[in-house]
Amino acid sequence: MKVLSKKTTEIQSIFKSVLNSYGMLFFTQQSFFSWLVLLISFFIPQSGLAGLIAVFTSVITSRLLGFDTNQIKSGLYSYSALLFGLGFAANFQWGNAFLLLLIIGSVLTMLLSVAISSKLNAKNIPGLSLAFIFTTWIVLLASKQFGYMGLTQRNLYWVNETYAIGGTTLLNFVQALENLQLAPYISGFFRSMSAIIFQGNILAGILLSIGLLINSRISFILAITGYSIAILFNYLMGGFKTGDLSYYNMGTNFILVAIALGGFYLIPSLRSFLWTLITVPISYLLVVGLGTITYSFGLPVFSLPFCMIVILFLYCLQLRKNPGRIVTTPIQYYNPEINLYRYLNGKERLYNRYYQQLSLPVLGEWMISQGYDGTITHKGEWSKAIDFVILDEQMKTFQHPGNLPEHFYCFNKPVIAPADGIVIEIIDYIEDNEIGKNNTTQNWGNTIIIKHAPNLYSKLSHLKQYSVKVKKDSFVRKEDIIAFCGNSGRSPEPHLHFQLQTTPHIGSKTLHYPLSNFYSRKENQLSFNNISVPEEGSFVSNVISNLQMQEAFSFQPGFVMKVEAPGMEDEEWEVFTDEYNETYFYCKEQQAIAYFFCNGNVFYFTNFIGNKKSLFYYFYVAAYKVLLSTENNISIKDAYPISLFSNSITRWIQDLLSPFFIFIKLDYESKAIGEDNFLGGGKTTINSQQSYQMFGKKRKMSSAVINIEKNKIISFSLQLKNKTINATCEFMQ
Repeated sequence: MKVLSKKTTEIQSIFKSVLNSYGMLFFTQQSFFSWLVLLISFFIPQSGLAGLIAVFTSVITSRLLGFDTNQIKSGLYSYSALLFGLGFAANFQWGNAFLLLLIIGSVLTMLLSVAISSKLNAKNIPGLSLAFIFTTWIVLLASKQFGYMGLTQRNLYWVNETYAIGGTTLLNFVQALENLQLAPYISGFFRSMSAIIFQGNILAGILLSIGLLINSRISFILAITGYSIAILFNYLMGGFKTGDLSYYNMGTNFILVAIALGGFYLIPSLRSFLWTLITVPISYLLVVGLGTITYSFGLPVFSLPFCMIVILFLYCLQLRKNPGRIVTTPIQYYNPEINLYRYLNGKERLYNRYYQQLSLPVLGEWMISQGYDGTITHKGEWSKAIDFVILDEQMKTFQHPGNLPEHFYCFNKPVIAPADGIVIEIIDYIEDNEIGKNNTTQNWGNTIIIKHAPNLYSKLSHLKQYSVKVKKDSFVRKEDIIAFCGNSGRSPEPHLHFQLQTTPHIGSKTLHYPLSNFYSRKENQLSFNNISVPEEGSFVSNVISNLQMQEAFSFQPGFVMKVEAPGMEDEEWEVFTDEYNETYFYCKEQQAIAYFFCNGNVFYFTNFIGNKKSLFYYFYVAAYKVLLSTENNISIKDAYPISLFSNSITRWIQDLLSPFFIFIKLDYESKAIGEDNFLGGGKTTINSQQSYQMFGKKRKMSSAVINIEKNKIISFSLQLKNKTINATCEFMQ
């Protein structure tokens, strides 16, 4: 196994930071496209070299100052410096003064990027290219004072640059492209694309457009959309003066506004596309209006309109009381397609990240007699609540004669804590009602309120008199018995009332909040619910986990597993925790990462980054989601993100249509079969199947088996169309 030295790793990190800086000009970190942007920047050698020096200066300085390495590596602290270098070289000739100001300006841009990002990122708003704008304006205003240093305006044309690179042959080729009989709007689009990196020729625009199409079909469509809307708006307004709309303004302010708000900072959808009909014209007005002000000082407006409308729009979205259907990107993968597919696939996974894990507050199977928005008492501010009862096979809640509370099946049954927390309030002295009568004076009856997190409380009401087993201000653990079901308060017959709320008071209004990991039975169909609100009329019960499976999938930081398979490279997987407290496997040999989630009831992967022909990936496919229970012999289903689908013409078509219509689905299903249902100790086998649907037609892709013995995963196999993978697992720690 090859181990890289610390120095080599640092050098690789620096080059990755530099490369990402180029990709970030178009909101991507894809290596191929980043290299393309870098190479195209050298179509004008002076600009290309200045940009490269600027970004290297920014990256190295930020590392020396000890800023966040992940932010540096992402290119977020250095792409404004790249823009500064490219723009500075477009205005001034090389010389001693030029080089000195290039380095100083690059450092200033980096510092401004860090400062602006720290303030805006705290509000989940990007700093964009504000640092580049401010630094370039300062240098342009100060440049008149530096004439004695030899800083001079640049007056060369692109043809001179082209001739210097490739002589007459290259010049003739580029001029042939420039003289193509293209419609003005088409040639204008290509020039606008190239102007984003301070060029203005068709060849650069064509190459950037092809690269953008390969990198992201959604971004490419949005680039065309932003440009087209600007042209249409110009036409409808009677056409502004030619000088008001340079190719730079068209590219940076209109094309990038559409990409940013149509599919990068927002999840791509029909609504996000429609909003470009508003945001692009607004940026158009800002270009013309702000340009009038800035040009009076001899300063270009640059990308200020783009920054203003994106920041303003994203900030205002955060002020919404009702989020609506315009969704800001929760986790940024720097690709609109992946952002969309991960969002569609990962709603449930995101809920597990942002919601407290709350179980049903009962043992065994109960029925939801009244759910959210129930027609009896769950109305108005108290509508998001659940009532639990127990029914027999005849669908009765009591045994004969049913005139006493103790005749009811749920009376005196244990009530448990839905999650860890602190007991905030207890009422325990109210008498249980006679059957059919209500105590409306003491409406909630005997009650316990538990604080689980800031602004999250559970309230359990109608408890049996003197049955509370906990004390006020005491700490309770999930599934601790805290009381017994009764018939106190507004309760004509025994039942348990359960609700979530944001305040600790007895009469607080209810909160819509999902519960985690429970079985739901309706019309004899049993299903597993990872995170949802139980439905009225359904029979529900908590999952009883298999201890062997729990331990086998309890991957803690520091855990190391060695995996071998005939004909494949041996791999070692180690578990780490990142700064956001998310756990993940890291495979050294494949330089791959797989994030996962496990709460003792269910294990599943949340993301995979790496080689799709590795043992690491095959395990990700096989164990994508596993219910850690052999109880009820139940299958669970899920879907892989569409981004795992092969990069074929079909996938490209889906990418183009994805904001409006999804016709591909990658399905997963698994079932655990064990020798016992609870204590573990025997053998457990997890069988899973992988398939895909296209326009509703389902086809099998693969099947997998994971074998567990003595509380450990000992092997797994994956049957593909043309081969079988048989892997053995050895625990190193």
